[in-house]
Amino acid sequence: MKSIDLAAKVRKDLGKKHSIRLRKQGLVPCVLYGGGENMHFYAEEKSFRDLIYTNKVYLVNLDIDGKKYPATIREKQFHPVTEQLIHVDFQEINPQKDVVISLPVEITGNSIGIKAGGKMRQRKRYLRSRGLIDNLPDSIVIDITDLDIGNSILAGDLKFENFEIIEPSYSLVVGVISSRQAAKGSELPETAAPAAEGEAVKPAEEK
Repeated sequence: MKSIDLAAKVRKDLGKKHSIRLRKQGLVPCVLYGGGENMHFYAEEKSFRDLIYTNKVYLVNLDIDGKKYPATIREKQFHPVTEQLIHVDFQEINPQKDVVISLPVEITGNSIGIKAGGKMRQRKRYLRSRGLIDNLPDSIVIDITDLDIGNSILAGDLKFENFEIIEPSYSLVVGVISSRQAAKGSELPETAAPAAEGEAVKPAEEK
């Protein structure tokens, strides 16, 4: 997984009034969880541009007053009207323990179903994944070359050596529907019906 550096300073004053004052100065209040006591700090709003406004997921190398903390973004908040970034929560990472991160899905290949006139429908843009931070990729790459009309790829179909997908196995990720279905506005459901006990889940069939 790619990393990005973020310089920050410890907050000595807390409370709503101080948070408002920071935002007026172009600074974003933040909290770091997971390292024992929660750490309150702030960073320049402009320094979040490449970190927040992207579909990529990064390991963040936080530098808070000279001390380094590996972390990932846990939650971000925006102003409901101006859409200004107003708060960010970080989760400190232990390189020796598994972490759970939603990784972006990257679709590759030109499926046989699309070549035959079908339309691709992607139901999952991110997939919750678990593993050591050093083993997690930049994205989940899914090759749809062999995907025909009426077929789908489920979360349970995706297997990787050094990390695992922890979405429900019957969650639909991507599929190909016929042009007729697309013209009618048909979409793939969020999930396939769970299989009966002892029965494998099969890709969705065209109706």
